[in-house]
Amino acid sequence: MHFSEESRSLLSTMASGRTIPWLLDTRAAQRPDHPFIVWEPFHGLVETYTYARFAAEVRALAGGLRSRGVSQGDTVIVHLENCPEFLLSWFALTRIGAVPVCTNARSSVDELRYYGEHSRATAAITQPRLASQLGEALPGLKWIAVTATDAGETPSPADAPASGDSFGDLAGDAANGAPALIGSFDPAWIQYTSGTTSRPKAVVLTHANALWGAKVNAGHEALTPDDVHLIHLPLFHINALSYSMLATLWVGGTAVLVPRFSTSRFWDVAVRNGCTWAGMIPFCVRALADREVPEHRFRMWGLGAWVPSDDERFGLRTMGWYGMTETISHPVMDEHLNPGRPYAIGRAAPEYEVAVLHDDGTPVEPGETGGIFVRGVPGLSLFAEYLHDAEATRAAVDERGWLRTGDRVRLDDDGFITFADRDNDILKVGGENVAASEVERVIMGVAGVGEVAVVGGPHAMLDEVPVAFVIPLGETNALDAEILAACRAQLADFKVPREVRIVEEMPRSMLNKIAKAELRALLRS
Repeated sequence: MHFSEESRSLLSTMASGRTIPWLLDTRAAQRPDHPFIVWEPFHGLVETYTYARFAAEVRALAGGLRSRGVSQGDTVIVHLENCPEFLLSWFALTRIGAVPVCTNARSSVDELRYYGEHSRATAAITQPRLASQLGEALPGLKWIAVTATDAGETPSPADAPASGDSFGDLAGDAANGAPALIGSFDPAWIQYTSGTTSRPKAVVLTHANALWGAKVNAGHEALTPDDVHLIHLPLFHINALSYSMLATLWVGGTAVLVPRFSTSRFWDVAVRNGCTWAGMIPFCVRALADREVPEHRFRMWGLGAWVPSDDERFGLRTMGWYGMTETISHPVMDEHLNPGRPYAIGRAAPEYEVAVLHDDGTPVEPGETGGIFVRGVPGLSLFAEYLHDAEATRAAVDERGWLRTGDRVRLDDDGFITFADRDNDILKVGGENVAASEVERVIMGVAGVGEVAVVGGPHAMLDEVPVAFVIPLGETNALDAEILAACRAQLADFKVPREVRIVEEMPRSMLNKIAKAELRALLRS
């Protein structure tokens, strides 16, 4: 990363040398006996990690990783569903200056191979159900450590890895787990995120990013040390990791961690633990819509927009917010003490500059729709860079420092912002971003495919799902089945098209590009 002298001065002032190890050690000293993580597996006993216990286990794991040869700057894949081992690994790796690469637990072998080779990973931490897949994708890793359970569940004998080390044996001498000499703007972790390119981009986030996310998210959510934050969204996404976990750590609160969202267990876990906050996505809210709402302690849910009917149904306040992996926090956010606008995502947050622009770069007028752009400080309030991809970094952040989000919004006359549409080539499938180009790349590799366009088709629970329109080169016998087989083999399950339509021609724009808007309209009709 390269910063101007003015930027370096600003960064130095705002970060003050603080890092992820500093934050955890500080909270452990201040609140040693307060619960930090309450682990609620689907099967087995509930387990509580106080701040002191969690920090001690992180130190021991950090010492063991050093003894295993993990050095400052090494990248290590963390391929896990929600579980305590995910967080212990993440904190231990950042403590010694290594860089965890957080990968989607639903990734295919082909995707894992790309993540490992692109990030130049040296080792990996995973779970029994995912170990053989990871070993097949990356046979050249120095070692793969495997947890004892699959997010708390006893692994199937069929899932037992042919080789691999025990995660429990990674722990070493805590005295060897002292923090590395880390700079605030050193890389802390990497998250792969779908963009408009055929492969996901590796978002590099720094220690300063982590502290920014912790502090700003806690402020936006009005968290206090008495709050109990339910984490059911996946930790390999920025929502759960930054909006929930890091924000909770900043105030010294408690996070209740579950393996994944469960309609049947949601209220039981929330009520039993006195949960007061949760990050939600529309899928979860819809799934809970027909369930009886018990007496609970929730104050707020963070959601994509303020929905008054949800407030009334669930007896709490839903807050609109908008962010992405590259922003670490919410550039647009509701204010918890002030009334919002129904169905709006909020107003521009004071920690960022936000602009809504026409395609020609001129500002929109109130009531008009345009692209939303965000400006912050790289490595602090915005991501540092895309790993090994200076061209993509330059394409995302222009010479004036504006991040092009790819989303379109409407600017209301009172400053509220309402989501309008996402980039035409980005689908939102049950909370997961899917780049149409990722799916199109796989389909174009199938013999007999002449041209393809992937668009989002409407879905009652998932918002939208991928649908592929294909022009064949010749015979079409079983072509749709071959396309689906290739997608299932090379893509995560949520990226696989729900339907393949074989067509003779596509609607075209004046420049002969495929008019995807017409294809989406066809599916909606």
